Amino acid sequence: MVSESGLTEAAEAEVVEICRSLIRIDSSNPTSNERKVAEWVAEQLTDAGLSPQVHESEPGRASVVARWPGADSSREALLIHGHLDVVPANADDWQVDPFAAEVRDGCIWGRGAVDMKDMDAMTLAVLRDWVRQGKRPPRDIVLAFVADEEAGGVYGAHFLVDHHADLFEGCTEAVSEVGGYSMTIGGRRLYAIQTAEKGIAWLRLVAKGRAGHGSMLNDDNAVTAVAEAVARVGRHSFPIELGPTVTEFLKEICAALEIDFDENDVESALDKLGPLAKMIGATVRHTVNPTMLEAGYKQNVIPGVAYAYLDGRYLPGGEDQFMAEISRLAGPEVAVEIVQRQIAYETTFDGDLVAAMSAAVLAEDPDGRVVPYCMSGGTDAKSFSELGIRCFGFSPLKLPADLDFMGLFHGVDERVPIDGLQFGVRALSRFLATC
Repeated sequence: MVSESGLTEAAEAEVVEICRSLIRIDSSNPTSNERKVAEWVAEQLTDAGLSPQVHESEPGRASVVARWPGADSSREALLIHGHLDVVPANADDWQVDPFAAEVRDGCIWGRGAVDMKDMDAMTLAVLRDWVRQGKRPPRDIVLAFVADEEAGGVYGAHFLVDHHADLFEGCTEAVSEVGGYSMTIGGRRLYAIQTAEKGIAWLRLVAKGRAGHGSMLNDDNAVTAVAEAVARVGRHSFPIELGPTVTEFLKEICAALEIDFDENDVESALDKLGPLAKMIGATVRHTVNPTMLEAGYKQNVIPGVAYAYLDGRYLPGGEDQFMAEISRLAGPEVAVEIVQRQIAYETTFDGDLVAAMSAAVLAEDPDGRVVPYCMSGGTDAKSFSELGIRCFGFSPLKLPADLDFMGLFHGVDERVPIDGLQFGVRALSRFLATC
């Protein structure tokens, strides 16, 4: 029997099993590679009648791409992309084996449950169910399951864009992770569709000094210089700057909280958000955090060079301003080197695709409200946007009000509620039927 979402009853059970199967394949980045999980996904696509291509950027660093022909292939195509890698997990810190995909308390537990094997599973479940029914999407859909997102996408999305752009011929729009999930604010469920994400500037500070014996006077100590620079950078707070997406999102939050929106007093609204404040607060300003220090090889030897590593995230349109401020904070004696740079991205919250996403979510949850938001981190949308593709974060999930969902990304005891995952597969099916 086919439900109003366009799925059979089997799809809601299958999405759970697909998600668990994906989690059980350890694709930690680094330490493992994506080849095994890529081959498993390719098998699912082949079983559904598609002709997937597996592309390796380096041995083991595998991505899978397939085109699902639509009813009208003359239309512009839609890209659905998801990454296959996950961040490592220390099993000693977890309540469960992070790669066992245990079901407990109504959730699937495991590394990748929310980042992002849940969306990979939803995509595969909808595809397989539709194929069994003999249904086709309205237009061509390109499915890309890629490597290396967790390390910047060099061996995944960037590789495909640089060397296999023809695979995405005709794609003008895309959906992927970290959007379309519910957050409960002021008793109201807001479904946040990602329309923007901050840029990435992974930086290295380099201080050079005079090497020597640790017992001697030394007024040119590289460790001291880099430590002082790190302290200045780490204690710095950038001013609030509200872009279009963040402004619209904050207005919706204030409406849910039944308070007036005041662009000159954003902190008052953030103070009322509890755990969400960390994520949302990071979208109203540039941010930078020192993450690693490196210097020396023996306690009684003053090294001639010292390093510090920074994770910087800049707002759309603010890269030059951000880099200038980091250089100022580092000081004239400390060099700032770029380890990895990724663009910021922002699109508008309008158009037929946004209408289709909104309608799909609200058909499953009429009491919800769909809003745009900016992500404080980054996704493979950065790569695909360079092909002129308009990218959105849409991995729909209806979540419990008390779940710190954003805290589960890269966190201990990562898990996804099963009923939320099943909500998502229904919403995704509705979306694909009208997109």
